[in-house]
Amino acid sequence: MIPVNEFRNITSEQNPQFRVLKPWWDVLSEYLGIAMLMIGVFGCTVQLTQDKISCLPNRLTGLSHGDRDCNHIRQHKENESLWEFAITKHLSPNIVEVFGRKNGLDIHQYEFVNHFCYERAVHWYGKYFPYLVVIHSMIFMVASSFWFKFPGTSSKIEMFVIILGKCFDSPWTTRAISEVSEERREERMVVWRKNTMTKSDTGNDDDMVSLIRSSVKDQKSAETAASLLDKKEGEQAKALFERVKKFRTHVEEADLLYLMYVLQTVLKVFKFALITIYSIVLVPNIQIVVMCSVPPDLTGFEAFCCNYNKAHLFSKLAYCYICLVGVYGLLCIYSLYWLFHRPLKEYSFEAVRLETGINDIPDVKNDFAFLLHLSDQYDALYSKRFAVFLSEVSECRLRQMNLNNEWTVGKLRARLSRNASERLELHLFMLPGLPDTVFEVPEVESLKLDMISNVTVPGSVTQLAALQEISLINSPAKLQLAALNHLRENLKVLRLTFEGPDQVPPWMYTLQNLEELHLSGPLSNEFSRSPSLDTLRELKNLRVLTFRSKLIKIPPSIVDVSNQLLRLCVHNEGTRLQVFNSLKKLVSLATLELTGCCLERIPSAVFSLSHLQELDLKENRLITVEEILSLQHCRRLTTLKLWHNDISYIPEHVSKLRALETLDVSWNKIHKLPLRLCYCTKLRHLDLSHNQLTSLPLEIGVLQCLQFFSVAFNSLESLPEELFSCKRLKVLALGNNSISTLSPRIGNLSQLVRLELKGNRLESLPVEIADCLLLKLAALVVEDSLMDLLPSDVKDKLKHR
Repeated sequence: MIPVNEFRNITSEQNPQFRVLKPWWDVLSEYLGIAMLMIGVFGCTVQLTQDKISCLPNRLTGLSHGDRDCNHIRQHKENESLWEFAITKHLSPNIVEVFGRKNGLDIHQYEFVNHFCYERAVHWYGKYFPYLVVIHSMIFMVASSFWFKFPGTSSKIEMFVIILGKCFDSPWTTRAISEVSEERREERMVVWRKNTMTKSDTGNDDDMVSLIRSSVKDQKSAETAASLLDKKEGEQAKALFERVKKFRTHVEEADLLYLMYVLQTVLKVFKFALITIYSIVLVPNIQIVVMCSVPPDLTGFEAFCCNYNKAHLFSKLAYCYICLVGVYGLLCIYSLYWLFHRPLKEYSFEAVRLETGINDIPDVKNDFAFLLHLSDQYDALYSKRFAVFLSEVSECRLRQMNLNNEWTVGKLRARLSRNASERLELHLFMLPGLPDTVFEVPEVESLKLDMISNVTVPGSVTQLAALQEISLINSPAKLQLAALNHLRENLKVLRLTFEGPDQVPPWMYTLQNLEELHLSGPLSNEFSRSPSLDTLRELKNLRVLTFRSKLIKIPPSIVDVSNQLLRLCVHNEGTRLQVFNSLKKLVSLATLELTGCCLERIPSAVFSLSHLQELDLKENRLITVEEILSLQHCRRLTTLKLWHNDISYIPEHVSKLRALETLDVSWNKIHKLPLRLCYCTKLRHLDLSHNQLTSLPLEIGVLQCLQFFSVAFNSLESLPEELFSCKRLKVLALGNNSISTLSPRIGNLSQLVRLELKGNRLESLPVEIADCLLLKLAALVVEDSLMDLLPSDVKDKLKHR
């Protein structure tokens, strides 16, 4: 006998998780299929283990045609006369002995006739009925679970049920729903309190609302603390969000699962109709008594009446089987009705959004929607808990929780360091968000966020009382209202790096106490090359403004801060700056940097800046600076930097810049210094390095205020003795020239702290170098061979200072 368990692999029950995709009609159909299969197996067992047929010859060949068909046996009744065909012997008036008939056939002849008549006389349906039942039942089972086995659908189904189960069991699902429920409960309590307060209590309205919120928050905090996810659970939930995204993208593209389910249901309906029709027609052919004609030369008899001893059982099983198939077919028809009556290719989470309060759960379509409809037939709670992992808000909350677990207060404090402005800075790089624990480090003075997505600054930023500087490097940020109000009053420095003008946050224009604003990124789009910068009118305390962009003109909006702006820096990254109209209106400007602007001459707008103190024109295309004469109108100009250009000479009228204290013309192509440069007697810093100078004027000694002097990387062969009359020199850079001797007057430079001589043709150093009382051995940059030639006492003096 074949165990029914052998057929379990045909069904989907080998994976119990698939039960969530079986609506009640599929479950009932499966049990009906098992019942039909048991009928077939039972019939096959009886068929194989019992005799099939028993035949006896019909001795009365002269009977009517009905008797030749063995109808007399079918129509025989118990009360009919026994004596018509029996052999009897009367023993007494009331007793008769009856003798049975003998046919004269041996056992082999009977066996032959039985087998012969079974094959020839019994109707094929009566013989093969149990096998048909087994085959049809197996087809039903295969049709019911085919989409679980088909390669194109099985992987999607398996992935869905795995994800669905993990979403259902995930601790994050419970927490996300409970958090939203708590928030909604808090809102309801506040609304209820407002609605129920009397007019006499209106004065205490705010206090009562605060009290309700604080009590709810305390209760929520206690519940949240009890339901905190550990790091492992948080990472698992994060991975689950990613799997749900990928699965949704993969499954929503097609409706293969839906079509496969429809096809297998249509197949089952067709099978039901076919089986019902032919079974009803053929069941009457299962007869108990059949007539069989055998060649008379084999046994001597032509007609045999045969008893098909399993016919009665098979007939009853057949009618029972037809009933089961009928119920099975009704379920399949209902399944088709369900498939076509409802829009199963669309699934709306509207009810879930209303119930949970998570309003950003998206609706889904195609196979994803169909799978969720099927799971709803099993338990609607599955789709509700699954929906949590479709919500971006829920994902952001999980990300925030994982961030808080990873970035503890101790870990954040370990990353604190001093920045260039000597502020205590916290630098966070490439995080998925901003940890809430940042706002538990009150000593932070500067917050630097580098390539951090989804930055939302909460109201808890008010806890950072020392925060004065924020740097956002490719980190678009949003501010809650409380955070915005706090930063308006307290933020002093804002540094923004962005990839497009649309990423400039609108809240930037409202920071009324901001003193420094540094913008790095394109301020113009592909349709308009003009910089799109809104009004800066509300930045009433702005003192420093920096652009690191590719501007074609100075943004007109800087006029809004013309009265208070002191420093303007434009780093144009090699793009030609053409329009300077707005520059003229910056009447209070003290420092101007125009770097990489492809300038070929000093802009005339600069000459109208009467308060200008520092001008930096680094990395431009200046060849001549004849306009330097017009800079005399900038009577306060103390610093002029023309470095990294192509200037070949300095005009004589540079002497008009009487207030000049710093002049940097390094990295140019200057061959000779004008004598009148030495009339700028207030010069303290003069950098002539990386030029083509071959000599220095003797008048260099006039610059008695000079403290820094560099002529490194030139072609000097000698130095004028007058240079060593500049007794205030602290740094003297003479490296990488062709100097062959160093004057003993070097000892006159008593304030010298650094001397660079490496890269020359010196053969020795004067011992008077020891008279430079502030010069240390480490600050003497020279070849080791020259250092070794110094007397030991000189080296000891330099070493022990």
